Amino acid sequence: MPLGNNSICMAKKQNRVLPGFRWTLGYTLLYLSLIVLIPLAATFVKSSELTWAEFSHTVFSPPALAAYRLSFGASFFAAVVNAVFGFIVAWVLVRYDFFGKRIVDALVDLPFALPTAVAGITLATLYAPNGWIGAWLAPLGIKVSYTQLGIFIALTFIGLPFIVRTVQPVLADLDSELEEAATSLGANRWQTFWRVILPMLSPALLTGFALAFARALGEYGSVVFISSNIPMKTQIVPLLIMSELDGFQYAKATALAVVMLVISFLLLLAVNLLQWWSNRYNTTNLA
Repeated sequence: MPLGNNSICMAKKQNRVLPGFRWTLGYTLLYLSLIVLIPLAATFVKSSELTWAEFSHTVFSPPALAAYRLSFGASFFAAVVNAVFGFIVAWVLVRYDFFGKRIVDALVDLPFALPTAVAGITLATLYAPNGWIGAWLAPLGIKVSYTQLGIFIALTFIGLPFIVRTVQPVLADLDSELEEAATSLGANRWQTFWRVILPMLSPALLTGFALAFARALGEYGSVVFISSNIPMKTQIVPLLIMSELDGFQYAKATALAVVMLVISFLLLLAVNLLQWWSNRYNTTNLA
């Protein structure tokens, strides 16, 4: 390589704002170790205090299995509902101008800023039989507070911003000429949506779905007030873990946490693989 090129390369390296690769990688590994890896490792170490029989009895007990079904089921359906309505909210905020748009856009972030305990108390009050919304549902025989339906509503409330904020920038960058080209070729609105818009937004939707799903799995504050915490009925895994901690059963609590951690990791890995496949599929088709 000529000397001039070497000088240019050295100048580029010296003009970097952040330190070199070794320093940044070292800091990244140290930060992840202190914040993520060491606490997770401590969870596994603490749960190893149980024998295999005690571990199996704890994580496969009827209350634990019921809590798994409720946690994963409610989180999954809440994420699905948020994927649908979050996409609609993002579409309205990007494609339309209307009075109060900035206020609506700011309200989307309310679950981020609002303490989860406050959200739980508010939802429990609103959906109680004598609450503003619950009073209309009670004559219809629909009970929300202190039921599984209330848990689902709480998880839907805290997960909506993840979908909107993930899809919104991608939708804003979507070239409208693609839709116009599809229309000029004879495609109707549904065909344009299913064959042009949705394939390009599917990676963002999958990412938002994964974030909303993961957030709902670990939710505690908003659920504890709207759930009656009845074992086998309205007790999700975080509430079961807190019950074990209140009884000073730390090893059992960490055993339940390990199961949630492993299952959540596998599910998120599956979603990420699906997202990678979707990105590759779209890239191949566009090429």
